[in-house]
Order: sequence, then C-alpha cells, then structure tokens
Amino acid sequence: MVRIAGVNIPDNKKIPVSLAYIYGIGRPLAHRILSSVKIDENKRAKELAPQEVSKLRDIIEKKYKIEGELRREVTLNIKRLKDIKSYRGVRHMRNLPVRGQRTKTNSRTRRGNVRKTMMSGKRKLEKK
Repeated sequence: MVRIAGVNIPDNKKIPVSLAYIYGIGRPLAHRILSSVKIDENKRAKELAPQEVSKLRDIIEKKYKIEGELRREVTLNIKRLKDIKSYRGVRHMRNLPVRGQRTKTNSRTRRGNVRKTMMSGKRKLEKK
C-alpha cells in the first residue's frame, strides 16, 4: 500500500481516484498533479515505481494544503465567523444551513431528523 500525506492509498484503483482519498485533493486536482509529474493516469496505484511515488509525495506535500493543515484552516475560518457573529457564523452556531437553503422543509440533514408538525408541540389533553 502506498502512503502519501499519512493516508493509505488503495492499490487496485486508478491513481486519480486513489489520490482523491486525500482530504483536499479532488479528481480535477489529481489530474493536474499527475500531468505535472508526467505519470500515466490509467496506471493503478500498485503499478507505480518508487521514484514516481516519491515525486508525487514531494509535489503534494510541498505545493498544496492537505489533510490536517487544511482541516485546521477550515475550522479556524468557521471559528472566526462565529467570533465576529456574522450571519454565517450564527447559522453555524445554531446548526442551520449556512448557504441560503430553505429551512421550512428540507433541512433535516443539518438539523437532525427533527419533525416540526402541527401536533408535535402540543400537550396531551387530560381525561376527566
């Protein structure tokens, strides 16, 4: 198994797909990286030579923010929005959709499966 940036890359998948397992690298960036290193995109990860793996590792770790560094930057950006109490920061604090989606319906993934129907908040009637 090839290990790049602390992530085990699957052997049996093509290189662009397996590079996408690294946080911060998607398919388009993987294609760009492979073309800059001049590695065939149809190869599988287990077919890579050790020199090619070291070239990939060097370029990915030196040029791009990935894994822990990128996650830290994203969390700090969200924390900054919360600290200045911007609209987006308040939405993050309340666990509501941030990017303008509707919340009357269709926000169950963000809120959890909270069903707000007509009868859900009423008290039960007492029997006489």
